[in-house]
Amino acid sequence: MLATIPSLQGRSFLSEKDFTKEEFLYFIELAMKLKDEKKYGIPHRHLAGKNIALLFEKPSTRTRCAFTVACIDLGAHPEYLGKDDIQLGKKESIEDTANVLGHMFDGIEFRGFEHKKVEMLAKHSGVPVWNGLTDQWHPTQTLADFLTVKENFGYLQGIKFVYVGDGRNNVANSLLVGGALVGMDVRICSPESLFPAEEVVETAQSLAAQSGGKVTITSNVEEGVAGADVIYTDVWVSMGEEDKFAERIELLSPYQVNMDMVRKTGNKNMIFLHCLPAFHDLETKYGKDIYEKYGLGEMEVTDEVFRSAHSKVFDQAENRMHTIKAVMAATLGNMK
Repeated sequence: MLATIPSLQGRSFLSEKDFTKEEFLYFIELAMKLKDEKKYGIPHRHLAGKNIALLFEKPSTRTRCAFTVACIDLGAHPEYLGKDDIQLGKKESIEDTANVLGHMFDGIEFRGFEHKKVEMLAKHSGVPVWNGLTDQWHPTQTLADFLTVKENFGYLQGIKFVYVGDGRNNVANSLLVGGALVGMDVRICSPESLFPAEEVVETAQSLAAQSGGKVTITSNVEEGVAGADVIYTDVWVSMGEEDKFAERIELLSPYQVNMDMVRKTGNKNMIFLHCLPAFHDLETKYGKDIYEKYGLGEMEVTDEVFRSAHSKVFDQAENRMHTIKAVMAATLGNMK
């Protein structure tokens, strides 16, 4: 039985901080319901006849597949527009593009760089806009992560959730604020030079005070991972920062997720999460290039951890689809 909350219809989904704890948890509960319906072949075409624009300045396997399959399962038609198909701020202003798309589509997904772009799309399109990733936030990823946690532990309140690595990227920002929003004991464990921005930490602390959560920012690995239920990491170098590999390898090697770190949690039931792609072996061109240049065969996570029973990364990747489906259905569909 889904919780009763005020209607989310017509709302955009830009960042975690835009929602109450109850609203954010509703998305997760709805995703669980829709996941069950898909598993058992129960139709849930809440967006029948709708047309959805998928705007991708940045390419992505999981985000594109998740939005496409979610649209089709919900009965909508997805239209993919890559970086060469859209002119946001180049030949056409973002405001004008938003107006055009809003007159043709019922909802818009945007995955790109500046967060201002997704905000302007939401302001000027007149239809729900969903953030598939910007340089500041990655809220659809957070929903998938938290659904995976709930499936493994049965609850979110009080979960000791530790993000290890680059503590100021979009994923870290979203997990810190999202974890505080839902009442987790959320921790960022990173070098001081990669601590999250002060305003992000302040937002998280304010939300934690309301939810009963806890926020910790530390450079000490032993302190950071002690008792952890979840260890989460991401790539050491984000898209567009490829010139920083040498610097990041030196900074973040002590924060590599390996079995020694897993043992330091003292929790045999802990799980490992990663938003993917992960550089845990030499089976990619990227991985081989890094090995040739820096002699590093594994980066943010070892192959041993990635393939261990602790790892839930592929369940997590699947959950992108179910949680995205929930966001679209709740904000654009006729949910009762």
